[in-house]
Amino acid sequence: MQPFEYTAPSTKEQATGLLGNRWEDAAILAGGTDLLSLAKDHLVSPRRVVDIKGIRELGGIQHNPKSGLRVGALVTLEQLRDHPQVRSEYPGLAQAVEGVTSQQMRNRGTVGGDLCQRPRCWYFRNGFGLLAKDESGKPLVLEGDNRYHAILGNQGPAYFVNPSSLAPVLIALGAKVRIFGSGGAREVPLEQFFVIPKTEDEHENVLQPNEIVTEIVVPGGSWRSATYEVRQKEALDWPLAAASVAVQFKSGRVETARVVLGHVAPVPWRAPEAEKLLAGKSITEETAAEAGQAAVSQARPLSMNAYKVRLARVAVKRALLKLAQGGA
Repeated sequence: MQPFEYTAPSTKEQATGLLGNRWEDAAILAGGTDLLSLAKDHLVSPRRVVDIKGIRELGGIQHNPKSGLRVGALVTLEQLRDHPQVRSEYPGLAQAVEGVTSQQMRNRGTVGGDLCQRPRCWYFRNGFGLLAKDESGKPLVLEGDNRYHAILGNQGPAYFVNPSSLAPVLIALGAKVRIFGSGGAREVPLEQFFVIPKTEDEHENVLQPNEIVTEIVVPGGSWRSATYEVRQKEALDWPLAAASVAVQFKSGRVETARVVLGHVAPVPWRAPEAEKLLAGKSITEETAAEAGQAAVSQARPLSMNAYKVRLARVAVKRALLKLAQGGA
């Protein structure tokens, strides 16, 4: 690990003042579960580390039946999972946290960190770059081991999958992310927070080097939600595919639905085909299966990951059935 300057501001204004205009100038430290791994592997070498854990205004969870849920960026995954209103009003969010099976990770990892973590693509983590190209500029993923790569949004040049556990369900619930930087505050729909990079110099979200995530807000309303993940093992690992659904019902039928897939594309992937199919219908075994099929209708698997199409289809079906059986 390269030497760096360590700072611990107590306000968001101080924190953003310590950040630079380039990614290599400084890095944010919250839970540290991703940053320390990146630094040890020499994938990042910031000149300054800005520890934001002491900024009290970035913590806390507040819930109001009318205005909805406010979650500070420094809230840990464990705090989010254990919050009574989260468990009762946003079960899909609590279910997403429970997918992080390591208690140590849940106690250290933060909500903001989960949304901002870098890809887990093994080409990227082994130093081949975010877009994983060889010296001639040819993508390594297409002819290499791409078992865990994208089946949607993978027309290039990015083939990794977004690793966030919380993003799919938060997008399904219509969440927004609040950002603070040297230019002031702004609010972005979480669905628009994630982007597919076109060059190695870009990141996977709209954050600028001198900005931080301060909080996430989820609007109130009569949404019922659920999350279902398909994974290879129960020990700490990232899912092979996941689906989060949020539905509003009217007279027992779907009035509005949002279906978002995780771990199958470079960004959390909204599935409008499935949402359209569900409109006006009751959720049954048949309609859930049809929605799952619709959700992956645009999938384009790579040479070794066609199995993920089936897993994503099943994840949508089971998330919908879980919601119908008890999502709140």
